[in-house]
Amino acid sequence: MHPRTADPVSFPAPAPARPMIAASWLRSLRHGVDPDVGRPARPLSTDQIVTRRQGSPLAELMPVVREGLRAVLEDERHVLLVTDAQGWVLWQEGSRQLRRSAERLELAEGAYWGEESAGTNGIAAALATRRPERVHAEEHYVTALRTLDCAAAPLHDPRDGRLLGVVNVTSPASLAHPSTLALVTAITRVAEGELRARHWESVNRLRSIAAPVLARLDGAALAVDASGWPAAATGMVPPDRVPLPRSPQAGTVWLPSLGSCTMEPLPGGWLVRVGTQGPTAPSRVVLDVTGARSWTVTVGGAVGSWSHELSPRHTELLLVLALHPDGRSAAQLAQDLFGDPRRVVTVRAEMSRLRRTVGGVLAHRPYRFADNVSVEVLRPDHPADLLPASTAPAVLAARRDWVGA
Repeated sequence: MHPRTADPVSFPAPAPARPMIAASWLRSLRHGVDPDVGRPARPLSTDQIVTRRQGSPLAELMPVVREGLRAVLEDERHVLLVTDAQGWVLWQEGSRQLRRSAERLELAEGAYWGEESAGTNGIAAALATRRPERVHAEEHYVTALRTLDCAAAPLHDPRDGRLLGVVNVTSPASLAHPSTLALVTAITRVAEGELRARHWESVNRLRSIAAPVLARLDGAALAVDASGWPAAATGMVPPDRVPLPRSPQAGTVWLPSLGSCTMEPLPGGWLVRVGTQGPTAPSRVVLDVTGARSWTVTVGGAVGSWSHELSPRHTELLLVLALHPDGRSAAQLAQDLFGDPRRVVTVRAEMSRLRRTVGGVLAHRPYRFADNVSVEVLRPDHPADLLPASTAPAVLAARRDWVGA
């Protein structure tokens, strides 16, 4: 199917009132989504669905999601869709009659519900903003979806903040209840809590393995799991979390919160010896904001490099600092992010978290990248794709400046 060429300044229906929805409609127009038929992507095969399920932590959480939403699904007016972090539907559940109706609208397993295919919808909105979102009736971009109500909430991995997917409940718009979004959000929090509990069980197992190893060591050392969460330490107060390279290997490395270290494998994690003689601090940072829903920072130097997936807020902060090499005060960052220079407490808390992740390349008073660090920003091809769901004043200005450059 060939998408219709859309007028970039006119909507196919009355403009939505909510800014987030209006911005999503504009992106749908630019993606060439036809409001009459959408821009359907080729669905996943059965084998592809099975493979994605097997590789996702969502599979072990589905019993929690089903149980939490059982009353809603037994109502026979709702369909449950659970997608991965890209927007592919891996599970669809609900009454048989409604499921058949839903499948005619491609609310089916294997379908793709990203904004560039289905336009503005609940799943795409939650993927873009990383927050619970409700898209009701006429707020949908594709005409056929305007009889529906979609309540969607993102589900994150509590170990590293990584987006795992979206839990979405769809119902006829005329029968929808506003409380559905609150229920879906609560269930995702319960599911995240289940992951958190299982994680701490694995950390406790690592602690029992690491304790006798650490007891024989001199100097500072700690045992961390594969996500960098400390299980035990000797000769030091462990940090909250140690950002590890994406593919860690045994040997000498530079770690953001610890400096030069030596890593050795342990069952279920790593032994990290702190303060070993080795590589110097990193000298370059690459901020990759080319993606629509995921962004990374790569820190490198003589030690090699490691990458970390960023939250939307931390991406905004690093982008602002990259655009202002002379630095920003807390009040300036508050204005940049929230349009309110008084929100300095929030900014300082976020910067404290960010420095635990990329410490050694950031300085403060004012907040900035360290003087010996070169910074490169990888941008998307179109200015509208620069953190597309962000409403931070600094990001809006960066898009405008890009167009005018």
